[in-house]
Amino acid sequence: MKMKRTGPTNPLLQNLIGELKKRSSEQTVNLWKKVAIDLEKSTRQRRIVNLSKINRHTKENDVIVVPGKVLGSGMLNHKLTISAYQFSEQAKDKIEKVGAKIVPLLELSKEKPDGKKLRIIG
Repeated sequence: MKMKRTGPTNPLLQNLIGELKKRSSEQTVNLWKKVAIDLEKSTRQRRIVNLSKINRHTKENDVIVVPGKVLGSGMLNHKLTISAYQFSEQAKDKIEKVGAKIVPLLELSKEKPDGKKLRIIG
């Protein structure tokens, strides 16, 4: 039996994916298209990243994008800007305690449409 591939049904997520793809083609920047394609995957296939991994692979004042969910396992010990589709409550608390910033994906794509100095983690 052939499985039917379904995309996200959440209208907010569909809108976000559309905006990111539009921004990608306007600016000819593949980063936003890559993020949009990752968000189109089913929930089980989407990226999940713990704070410990973010802490290991980033430096002070980095700007990172997680095309999925950030979980609160581990510690964060430097300030940075994190943009992701979802954050667990524990992750939000730890990020704010360190003084790091949480920026919604759409807002970050408006602030940095060229995608320069951004890193995808996950």
